[in-house]
Amino acid sequence: MCRPGWHRARIAAQHLSDLARLRRVRDRIDREYRRPLDVEALARDTGMPAGQLGREFRLAYGRSPYAYLTARRIEHATALLRRGGPDLAGVWAAVGCSSPGVFAARFAELVGMPPGAFRHRAAGPGAALPPRPAEHRTGPVRNREAPAPEPQLA
Repeated sequence: MCRPGWHRARIAAQHLSDLARLRRVRDRIDREYRRPLDVEALARDTGMPAGQLGREFRLAYGRSPYAYLTARRIEHATALLRRGGPDLAGVWAAVGCSSPGVFAARFAELVGMPPGAFRHRAAGPGAALPPRPAEHRTGPVRNREAPAPEPQLA
């Protein structure tokens, strides 16, 4: 015979455990953003199937692991461009993007302007900079699908 509320407590404990695993995945992506994303390896390390990891990550953070990684890469790229870091070819390589074309497309999608224009505006005195990429949009919207629901963290 189970005590009243035991089942709810067990579900709550599992939810907290899942959130901790997702936070470790997010932290790993933050640390290793220059490397290619391997969702299968991330899932193996958390003990979840890859599909479940993707769904749970989206619920917790409002975007897929890949979209989160892309936003982090572009965020780091904007920081490099603001500081006047390496040339554009050096920037896309420094943040781990696979090609300059992919980098330019994702940058423009998330920031609202191409990287060269962003660098030019950032170099100008008193130029207003657009918001950081993670704040600009919730992630790439390739087919104009409905936005993901707000994450429900307990």
